Amino acid sequence: MSRSILIAGFKHETNTFSAQPADLAAFRSRGLYHSGEVADVFRGTRIEIAGFMEACDRHGWTPVYGTVSEATPSGPVSREAFETIAGEIVAAAAAQPLDGVLLQLHGAMVAAHTDDGEGEMLARLRGVLGREIPIAVTLDLHANVTGAMADLADIMVSYRTYPHIDMFEAASEAADILARTLAGEVRPKVTVARGPMIDGVDHGRTTSPGPMLEVLESAARFEKEAGVLSITVNAGFPWADIEEAGPSVVVVGDGAQPRHGEIAKQLMAEIWESRHRHTVTCVNAAAAMESIRQAGPGAKPIVLADFADNPGGGGYGDATGLLGAMIAADVQDAAFATVFDKEAAGICHQAGEGAQVSLSLGGKTDPKFGAPLDVRGTVMRLTDGKFILDGPMAKGARIDMGPSAVLRVGGIDIVVAGGRFQAYDRQYFLHAGIDPAKKSVIAVKSAQHFRAAYGPIAREIIVVDSGGGLTSNDFTTLSYNKVRRPVYPLDMD
Repeated sequence: MSRSILIAGFKHETNTFSAQPADLAAFRSRGLYHSGEVADVFRGTRIEIAGFMEACDRHGWTPVYGTVSEATPSGPVSREAFETIAGEIVAAAAAQPLDGVLLQLHGAMVAAHTDDGEGEMLARLRGVLGREIPIAVTLDLHANVTGAMADLADIMVSYRTYPHIDMFEAASEAADILARTLAGEVRPKVTVARGPMIDGVDHGRTTSPGPMLEVLESAARFEKEAGVLSITVNAGFPWADIEEAGPSVVVVGDGAQPRHGEIAKQLMAEIWESRHRHTVTCVNAAAAMESIRQAGPGAKPIVLADFADNPGGGGYGDATGLLGAMIAADVQDAAFATVFDKEAAGICHQAGEGAQVSLSLGGKTDPKFGAPLDVRGTVMRLTDGKFILDGPMAKGARIDMGPSAVLRVGGIDIVVAGGRFQAYDRQYFLHAGIDPAKKSVIAVKSAQHFRAAYGPIAREIIVVDSGGGLTSNDFTTLSYNKVRRPVYPLDMD
């Protein structure tokens, strides 16, 4: 007899210091798909929902599709958005008998009415399913795993790569443990351990030797022990002012065994010991411009990452510090993706391709992160902002930035976007007629994910953090009120 498995998703990484709302419009802008749309939208992609679908095919299960939604990281999820999306998922769970649930979450969702969005989501599912129906969830590597999440989920698997190029694989792993559960082979139980820190393991970076790869290697050795089904390491999301923010180790074991807690604590001790080690050095914008000047032209581009204003971590995407420095330095043969400015994009569309325009660019959400730039340039290209990601991260996913434009200011082609998006894929340039591989300098609003697509074409990568944004790693500039204290690095070391 075929098993009925609910597939659904509710993802948001909440930067509690952001004033940008995560309302229903934000979810619709990034992706809000109802049950009848899910199969067509996600089949063939390399993200979690596709991994769940493939597992259903492989195990002979019947998928029952619920709502799948995601919004660009920003402030807390509005009550209306949470009630709407969670309500649709719970309704799908209650509509017919189920044998299990495969749920795509992020792990760092804060809502207007609760600091533990995922815990609340899981509690509502348990309210209609009871404790006997197994729930398997996938999480982002930057999850803040709470005690409620660990208690309410039977299976919990996070990505093991940053950039996140193993979303599909994480979903497959979670589904395969669910299959063993349904077959009666195992009775999974989640154990979580945290430490006195809000950021750790080099923020989870896996693109070079360092703390994250080392602790994952240790976890892999423990996974060989009998009774251990899965171990994942979460770097945590430090831009969330909640009590349980920070790195964690999740052990999924066959039943509740004291050994699983010992393993989690031992790995957390390893994370604590590595807290001072970082593989990325940030420089300010002035130092970045000097590096470009000294490097001169080259066959491959220098890649600048606007670390402090990363929309993938809740940055507004319109901070102007790096772009302003590039314009002032008269950087040539360059491209920048993206500057979020719906108003400026609209002016470009009204003027038309080839037109000369003068406008105020960026800095409109919060000028304290860089005032708007008064620029004059040429509208080089108009786009509808719609494209499909090439990958390797989230390959096949659909993006809709809204009407966007390429504005050439001096020697810089600027992708002015109608929506807030992290530029971690080359299509953010390519869809607008810009080949980033052929530029001398490219700049992206991204902290780490860009390395998957741009690392192979870069002659040098420069990470820029001038403190001009909501994702600066200088946490002392933020006012934490709820996080447990004392905690590293706010109080210790």
